[in-house]
Amino acid sequence: MEKYIIKGGKKLSGTACVTSAKNAYLPILAGSLLNDNKILLKKCPKYADVLKMCDIVENLGGKTLLEGNELEIDCSNLNSYIIPHDLASVIRSSIFSLGSILGRFKKAKVAYPGGCEIGARPIDLHLKGLKALNVKIVDKHGYISCDGRNMKGGVVNLDFPSVGATENIMLAAVLTKGETKIINCAKEPEIVDLANFLNMQGAKIYGAGTSVIRIEGVKKLTNSIEYEPIPDRIIAGTLLLSGLMTGGEIQIKRFKQEHNMALLEKVKNSSCTICIKDDILHLKVEGRQKAISKIETMPFPGFPTDLQAQMVACQAVSKGTSIIVENLFETRFKHVPELVKMGAKITVSGRTAVVRGVEKLYGAEVNAQDLRGGAALVMAGLVAEGYTTVNNANHIDRGYYKLENLFGNLGAEIERI
Repeated sequence: MEKYIIKGGKKLSGTACVTSAKNAYLPILAGSLLNDNKILLKKCPKYADVLKMCDIVENLGGKTLLEGNELEIDCSNLNSYIIPHDLASVIRSSIFSLGSILGRFKKAKVAYPGGCEIGARPIDLHLKGLKALNVKIVDKHGYISCDGRNMKGGVVNLDFPSVGATENIMLAAVLTKGETKIINCAKEPEIVDLANFLNMQGAKIYGAGTSVIRIEGVKKLTNSIEYEPIPDRIIAGTLLLSGLMTGGEIQIKRFKQEHNMALLEKVKNSSCTICIKDDILHLKVEGRQKAISKIETMPFPGFPTDLQAQMVACQAVSKGTSIIVENLFETRFKHVPELVKMGAKITVSGRTAVVRGVEKLYGAEVNAQDLRGGAALVMAGLVAEGYTTVNNANHIDRGYYKLENLFGNLGAEIERI
């Protein structure tokens, strides 16, 4: 496995540009399965998960062509409704394809999805939603087999505003006769992006970004389109928190203020100046940060769980004590023991971490065990005294493309070996 070697102590300085969102691209790739016409996606990030999703599209009979930063998709000759275990097991977002395949073929067989091991992420909400559309489901031998020959619109009332379940039900309903209503649905910007992408092709989706989404089924998506998915709010947040930790002065391009309000609200009283104009954030740090007293992860528009690990790393070197509550995933503190190896003072009880800030972290050999936790360890390495080795860089590749270049261009001493 490849690893990062980081020499800490450099203040970040310069300009970084936020790439397109992994969590927007993956469901959009799944949504491409619904259209016979060619689709061109712009500013395609070469994250490992995006490339694996392209493999899934091709395994189903589609064609993908990535040239530069443009991705062309042709699903005119799909010939399979099955996603095998070897593809589904490495990427959780394979489950999004279930709704699309059902919409296209009225049948689907998908192996259970993989992804980061950050706690139980049951897909019961996905299946409950599909059953509300009159899909018959058999769950056996590690595969979910769906019979959608009698699919029709229905009302889905989600017990929790799950992003994945909302997207999956949307995708299944687009080509399903009748009206589908999703109540208590997720409101994330990636939901709105998926709806915009599908509507440009001829879908009829209303209410994305609110707690109720309504989909009027259409017979076919008829438009060939070019589309640019939204910037990645988690990368934007990672850069902002890294700047706060290391000091210095940075600019972040493609920073969508409206997508990052929960983070901005938390850091507004930090020892820094933040100005945002025309999607460019300018950060100037004026000293060691004050600890944020309490942070709780919540569905959008609350503080995102995908920034929890990075926030823990930031608070580890802040002045004071911070309490961080993880409300979405029960085992998403795997980065904490690794940060403790570097001198952080963090105690975890259940879903709550108490972070007592220290003035200095120390370089150590640590192991990335998931995507966001791995990014947090790299951030800690940026401020630690001496050298830090972050093993298992492949986890980080799932949602960051060449992280060494992103930070290296801001003056960090980081290399990948």
